[in-house]
Amino acid sequence: MDSRILNVKIKGDSMWPNFKDGDTLSCEEYSGQSVEVGNIVVFTHPFKPNVTCVKRVKRITDSGAFVEGDNPDPLASEDSHNFGIVSLDAIIAINTD
Repeated sequence: MDSRILNVKIKGDSMWPNFKDGDTLSCEEYSGQSVEVGNIVVFTHPFKPNVTCVKRVKRITDSGAFVEGDNPDPLASEDSHNFGIVSLDAIIAINTD
């Protein structure tokens, strides 16, 4: 089965300097493939079901992935520091480049 490619538009500055507001990132639809440290994942926000987030995997745990934005300003990203581990079930797409 071929996986679908999803083009995801970056909104905001949380992934700067690697991706800036308005950039488009090609991701593979998530269907259980391995998630590794360094991957970028697209997922449903744990507390806001209508919000989709794009973050980098910093750590893998038994419960899921600890994710962070790339922006070095700690106030520039809402990520696992705010909402905790992201369940792998919440992942929509993954970029492994």
